[in-house]
Amino acid sequence: MRKLFSALLLSHIILFSGFSASQAWAVTKVPPGNRSATQPAIPSASKSRTQKTNSTFQAKYEKIRDLIATDKTLQGKIKKAARQYGIAPIHIVGALVGEHTYNVDAVDRLQQLYLKAVAYLNEDIKFAHGKETVMQFVSRPEFKKCDAARDSYDVWSCRETIWKAKFQGKKVDGVSWPDDRFSRVFFQPFYAGQTFGLGQINPLTALRVTDLVNKVSKKPKLSARKPNKVYEAIIDPDTTLVYMAAVIKVSIDSYRTIAGFDISNNPGITATLYNLGNVRSRAGTARARGSMPRENYYGWLVNDKREELEAILR
Repeated sequence: MRKLFSALLLSHIILFSGFSASQAWAVTKVPPGNRSATQPAIPSASKSRTQKTNSTFQAKYEKIRDLIATDKTLQGKIKKAARQYGIAPIHIVGALVGEHTYNVDAVDRLQQLYLKAVAYLNEDIKFAHGKETVMQFVSRPEFKKCDAARDSYDVWSCRETIWKAKFQGKKVDGVSWPDDRFSRVFFQPFYAGQTFGLGQINPLTALRVTDLVNKVSKKPKLSARKPNKVYEAIIDPDTTLVYMAAVIKVSIDSYRTIAGFDISNNPGITATLYNLGNVRSRAGTARARGSMPRENYYGWLVNDKREELEAILR
């Protein structure tokens, strides 16, 4: 019986993490710096958002850089979160810089975010599509195999994979489902956008890492049944940095165990993964290709500015 249990456990690990029992290759260290001599193309959507605010990428970069440089309390929280998850603070700084340079403008006062979070507590929020909540949706038989996943990250990744394969853009049981991402269909109750807080974290991303945050930081586990608590966690400056650190920790660990790459000394790569998401799936692709991970436009800036960014932390 014990052998049977062990075999079943191993099969679940292989299925949901891409980890193989034969995985015994030496880990390849990804060196610091950019592999691309020039910055990869910046998406038109990012350019459009910046133009609409009459700003520039350089101005937005300087704004978030200066916010981190002058706010010693924020620096302390960044370093504390990094220590908890065993990562270098530059990884968190890199993600902050990428988000606030290419996606949103840095806020001047972190207290504004906390007040916004408190306001959400009074809202009647649901993660749903039409009248069907996401938890009702994933109770369908198609999602049954996701129950065997080892943690919250793999549970929600499994559910997203099934959404893409069997529902996205398809008509199922007489219902036509949107041809859009799982997170946009079920986790965007506000027209303001998908991501929130200093770390610009998607609610689905927070749900993915809630088991890790609970284990390391002892924060209560989040549930899709309680959207208000999810928003509070990702908007409150005291907790959003913890979730950022957890997301980055998953990236580093996944690329080491699944792909055989140590990306812990390349914040441009971790920033790229923070920007793109679906880390374990991407690690599996990196393993199959056998090629060293490459930074995108977002991560390229972080590596290019690394010396300057690390200096403000000293």
